[in-house]
Amino acid sequence: MKRLVPRSLALALLLLAACHSAPPSTALTASPLDLPPSLASVAPHTVRLQGDFKAPIGVQLYTFRELAKTDPVAMFHLIGRMGVTHVEGGSTYGMPIERYRQVLRESGLHTTSSLFGYDLFKSHPDSIIALAHALGAKYVGIAWIPHQGDFKESDARTAIADFNVFGRQMKDAGLTFVYHTHGYEPHPYGDGTLLDLIIRETDPTLVKFEMDVLWTFLPGGDPIALIHKYPGRFKLMHIKDMKPGVPRGSLVGLLPDTLQTPIGEGQVNWPAVLAAAEKDGFEYYYIEDETPTPVANVPKYISYLEHVKY
Repeated sequence: MKRLVPRSLALALLLLAACHSAPPSTALTASPLDLPPSLASVAPHTVRLQGDFKAPIGVQLYTFRELAKTDPVAMFHLIGRMGVTHVEGGSTYGMPIERYRQVLRESGLHTTSSLFGYDLFKSHPDSIIALAHALGAKYVGIAWIPHQGDFKESDARTAIADFNVFGRQMKDAGLTFVYHTHGYEPHPYGDGTLLDLIIRETDPTLVKFEMDVLWTFLPGGDPIALIHKYPGRFKLMHIKDMKPGVPRGSLVGLLPDTLQTPIGEGQVNWPAVLAAAEKDGFEYYYIEDETPTPVANVPKYISYLEHVKY
């Protein structure tokens, strides 16, 4: 008997397919844990957390965006080979949902969070809910608030109203809505910033946050102080850093990938950030490497997390 796909899930997959062209058919039939010759030198690794960091290590799939364009199955097998256990995504990379879940199982991975576009939350929240449940994600969220020019109070207030609606819709479906901070929000406002406004005026029972440490640090913010200021509001973290000497103060939410660097080689005080996050109860952590060399860099993140002391 042919298995029917719920209309909302079919819509989600259709929308995702429109954004991500299907990979070559050979990529979808790769044997479990096969890797192309260019990646075969990456030795299998079992993560051993010998320091103070004890959380499962995740990866935001944007890290391997170039490999995903040509061989998404190899991408997942590579991630699993590195010792990572969970991922944050949102696309099935052209694969049918059952095949996608099979590839994750083969790779020893599972999905804990998925990020989607603002417009999709506005127009088709049912499709997000269906896909998140199909993927097994607990968290669903947005990583960019549409705006023109500098981020303004009006942009923040529109987002606040929408986030409270999205948060209710997701909570009613058994999911948790998060907003991934992106570095353009800390424009001065009142006695704080527009990010403060968003956090204070969104319902804490409906809206949580994902702290991208780079986009918190680059504008001049203090990730540790922000965690202390809003206990319990941040549940997820993107782990990434910028090279020594890169000036702070930018409020555009962008930084060339050549100016980013693995943790332990940059400017952020990671022992203090991780200690504060652990004490506050962050649930999931995702390595997000936006440099041109993620295959070489991700093991550096993992090694740092294995040994960090705080």
